[in-house]
Amino acid sequence: MKPSIPKGTRDFLPQEVRRRKYIFSTIEEVFKKYGFSAIETPTMEALETLTGKYGEEGDRLLFKVLNNGDYLAKANPTALENRDSKALTSSISKRGLRYDLTVPFARFVVMHQNELNFPFKRYQIQPVWRADRPQKGRYQEFYQCDADVVGSKSLMLEAELLMIYHEVFKSLNLNVNIQINNRKVLHGIAIEANVGDKFVEMTTAIDKMDKIGVDGVRKELNKIGITSDQIDLIISLLSCDKVADLKSKITNDIGLAGIKELEQCFSYLPMEIDDVRFTPTLARGLNYYTGCIMEVKAKDIQMGSIGGGGRYDDLTGVFGMKDMSGVGISFGAARIYDVMRDLELFSDDVDKDLDILLLAMDDESHRYAFKVLTQLRQEGFSAELYPEPAKMKKQMKYANGRAVPFVILIGSDECSSGLLTLKNMNTGEQEKLDISEITKKLTLSISF
Repeated sequence: MKPSIPKGTRDFLPQEVRRRKYIFSTIEEVFKKYGFSAIETPTMEALETLTGKYGEEGDRLLFKVLNNGDYLAKANPTALENRDSKALTSSISKRGLRYDLTVPFARFVVMHQNELNFPFKRYQIQPVWRADRPQKGRYQEFYQCDADVVGSKSLMLEAELLMIYHEVFKSLNLNVNIQINNRKVLHGIAIEANVGDKFVEMTTAIDKMDKIGVDGVRKELNKIGITSDQIDLIISLLSCDKVADLKSKITNDIGLAGIKELEQCFSYLPMEIDDVRFTPTLARGLNYYTGCIMEVKAKDIQMGSIGGGGRYDDLTGVFGMKDMSGVGISFGAARIYDVMRDLELFSDDVDKDLDILLLAMDDESHRYAFKVLTQLRQEGFSAELYPEPAKMKKQMKYANGRAVPFVILIGSDECSSGLLTLKNMNTGEQEKLDISEITKKLTLSISF
């Protein structure tokens, strides 16, 4: 059998794992700094929990899990005979892989409401699955790093989440555009154009602006029955890049309410947060957003969004818990990794996983080296001994492959004198030192 993995998934080599963990730990550190607590939810959720929360397209991208055992035993016979897969699914599949972390979080809040202290601030770093067509920056299995707050409608929280985006990407040395809009503003634009009844279809078309451009959006809007004059007005309103400019052109209460929320959010942001931009074309088509929406894109490389989120006033309501407003953001860790790799933003410290490697010349030296190895590990160094006293050329090839900064060479002379040969693999410099001197030198040379 030829080894393979499912499309849209990836194996990760040691260097890739180190780099990914660096991204996760950077994000997690900022989450904790802002008072968020970690939770975890199951890989699988009840299919009814997931269905209908992401729009028609999202429902198509859900991975369904077949029922245990003979899943055809209780299959809908009519649907089976008619090859109606949509009708058949509900009778052969009761579970699905989570599409994101937000809907499971809403379910979590409702189930554990008596154990939580509101407002509740949570973060979650776990994989999600989408049956999307794999392409650059788009995978069927990928990690999301989410932070959400439920139990408060304060616009201060939107500002805090924008600040988290700013701080994380600054720490990762990534230049980004942080975009913000409001679903009420988009609804207000639809009302101004007298197409309020086509709001969902309008936002779906606008959400494609980056991919298909203004002319493409015009065609999409025309397809859903919006007239040329109405389209002209919509495009004109979407061209306003300042909240104040759009405010002067909106007359309906819903649109003005959205603008007021944006103004309040911006009033909380410190002056130094200069990478947040009002972007009226930002639509984020997920159905559960009701207020401010956010998205992050890298400046220096062509890539889809690397983060996004927004306000969802009604999400827990579908699970029986009314009047529980929430707001949250997500980091697209897979895309962040790809961007940082392509821009060569990972430092040597991130890539290093071994401080020192010991190489022994013979069996006696190998046993002596193992004692030295134990001492180095007790001092806190990540250290390894080549598992056998092979030819030096072979051992040095392994050392180069591990990109280790230092090696210790141990032969009969080193065993008898206690002075070990320390070699700097970057400069080629060698010197004879005892173990205490080596420990001091490594402490000065290697950042833990």
